[in-house]
Amino acid sequence: MANVRHHHKVTHFLILCLIAGTSATGQTTLPFAPNRMDTVLYGVAYYPEYMPNDRLDKDVEMMQKAGITVVRVGESTWSSWEPRDGDFQFAWMQRVLDRLRQAGIRVILGTPTYSIPTWLYREHPEIVVGHAGTAPPLTDPYSPSYPPLRTPGYYGVRQNYDFLNPYFRQHAERIIREIVSRFKDHPAVIGYQIDNETFPSGVSTAYSEAAFLDRLKRKFKTPEAMNKAWGFAYWGQLVDRWEDLPPRDGILNPGYKLEWENFQHDIVTEYLAWQAKIVNEYKRPDQFITHDFSGGVHTNLDQWAISRNLDIAATNPYFETQKRLNGRSIWLSDDLARSLKNTNFLVTETNAQTISWDSRTQYPQYPGQLRQVVYTHLAAGANMVEYWHWHSLHYGQETYWKGVLSHDLQPNRTYAEVSRVADELKSLGPQLVNLQKENKVAILFSADSANALSYMPFSDRADYTTVLLQMYGALYELNVEPDFVAAGDPSLSRYQVLLVPPLYSASDGVLQQLSDYVKNGGQVVMAFKSGFTNEYSTVREVVAPGPLRNATGFHYQEFTNLPEPERLTPDPYGVGEQNKGAIWEEFLILDTSDVVASFDDSYWKFPAITRNRYGSGVLTYEGTVVSDVLQCEIIRDVLKHAGLTGPDQNLPATVKVRHGRNAQGKLLHYYLNFSGEEQSFLYPYRSGSDLLTTTSVRQAHTLKVKPWNLAIVAEQ
Repeated sequence: MANVRHHHKVTHFLILCLIAGTSATGQTTLPFAPNRMDTVLYGVAYYPEYMPNDRLDKDVEMMQKAGITVVRVGESTWSSWEPRDGDFQFAWMQRVLDRLRQAGIRVILGTPTYSIPTWLYREHPEIVVGHAGTAPPLTDPYSPSYPPLRTPGYYGVRQNYDFLNPYFRQHAERIIREIVSRFKDHPAVIGYQIDNETFPSGVSTAYSEAAFLDRLKRKFKTPEAMNKAWGFAYWGQLVDRWEDLPPRDGILNPGYKLEWENFQHDIVTEYLAWQAKIVNEYKRPDQFITHDFSGGVHTNLDQWAISRNLDIAATNPYFETQKRLNGRSIWLSDDLARSLKNTNFLVTETNAQTISWDSRTQYPQYPGQLRQVVYTHLAAGANMVEYWHWHSLHYGQETYWKGVLSHDLQPNRTYAEVSRVADELKSLGPQLVNLQKENKVAILFSADSANALSYMPFSDRADYTTVLLQMYGALYELNVEPDFVAAGDPSLSRYQVLLVPPLYSASDGVLQQLSDYVKNGGQVVMAFKSGFTNEYSTVREVVAPGPLRNATGFHYQEFTNLPEPERLTPDPYGVGEQNKGAIWEEFLILDTSDVVASFDDSYWKFPAITRNRYGSGVLTYEGTVVSDVLQCEIIRDVLKHAGLTGPDQNLPATVKVRHGRNAQGKLLHYYLNFSGEEQSFLYPYRSGSDLLTTTSVRQAHTLKVKPWNLAIVAEQ
């Protein structure tokens, strides 16, 4: 334990020091700015060390012929860089970088820390904290499933380490410094990817328990303050001395669990900030630092905090293909990535061919879909699109996560479509890069609420994320592009409409900020359970919804679960059989709000949807889980009253549109047809031309979009 205590001082210091990196000076060889690129980058992840034979020249020749302009390398190959403790091998990567530079292909160099080498595991097996379980049966034949991480720790899976273990940190820092200092001046390297899809393990270790205890001491000062905040008097669990604090395993108290969850978030944030700081000591001013988040919306990370230590955010969105292809899941990941720094972002991984950790969900894209998806990303503000990966693997867990090339490593249908896209981007890239947005709608995101609700679930079928996705899906159906904002964001006023999934756990300050947003003219759609607990997941000792009462215009003391959906009355949105509430009902008692619809129940005729004018704004509240169709119409109505509806809401159902202004100041309209049938509609905006076909597009004239295709209209 002496060593644990000694090394804990080091890790404790690291947790305290979330230091933003500073750029070092160095030679500039490729003019480059991550948020103001000269063209769209288009490429692949490339791992020549995985190949069955040496074919570097052949691969680069094929990339060059296809029009690939960027590759990612080096991210997961610590044991190739350092096959033995302190024995560093660089010649293999030097050769790769030199050859890519010769071909004019830019490179993003990854730190290799997410999979430790076997020799390090043998020296310090305590570094690893979990092992892979068994992949569950598919709930949907299109959706891959992955084995969960189990304890105790065994070698074999990636990102399976104690972030605070000092031996891990020592060796990770050494390999990062060796790689970056060696290749920082290589003219092919434009940026660095730190780690890969990093997420917390949640596992208690000696180092994490010690750091967590120090965190509590700094936050609460005394055990008595912690006891009061969390209600540790319940079940007689009062902590008299700090050393009496029980470990996380087995804890049921929601306040403790929420604090531990946020501690895990901060471990990852600090870990990536630590890597960024090291890289910043070496990188050139023209190089950037990024991290690639896995796709979707995450409640186990603070992505905004992580992104403050990045020059540009990146995302890895994977999606359903064939008849199920649409822009919804793609844009969910992209909109979040763009919102993290309110600027353009990178797509560092996405489908090339089929995906899955096994061979149960192998669905290759229809002809044209790969091309369409590239422009789907660009329509959201992506400045780069890369595939994972160049070649399909012949061994390992991801054998069936196929790349541009199949296992035969020969040109194929996907390679041909990639080549077509690259050829288009060669001429159009400068007009499509750096697309700027001025969105007026946002979704408020609260990981605390998602996690606190998971400790006290209200349903096995619905939770925080399902409501968030329902709201996002309504905007997708309505052709309205949103941003995401984190709860507590001080600049809500830049949006006219704010959608709020159940804001179950939030401080008085966050709730007051929302109330002020409405009072000052904002339009809000807010879901049930909002305002019920404070930032410690402790129920407020005032009438619900606490500090939100003035803005919502009601109060309540009771609620009930609903075993079956209940009909609402009247039907103000004209949705017929979809005019229902389900799962949850709050017994709302009106103060100043108006009833939009109530439960049609012989006992509980309480309002289900209310609308309250507060100051110069309006808050629409949903005291139940509304149907998808009803949600869409509620949001449509709020958007209409905010003056945010128009011709985009009249497009064919399978045609989605996104807008933005390019670097030349032109307004672009991306029309994407996510169907196997040609779609036509009257083009409503100023006349212009389709950049893809160079044909003129006149206002109020019919625009036709072929199956799985698109048009990009640039206004004159």
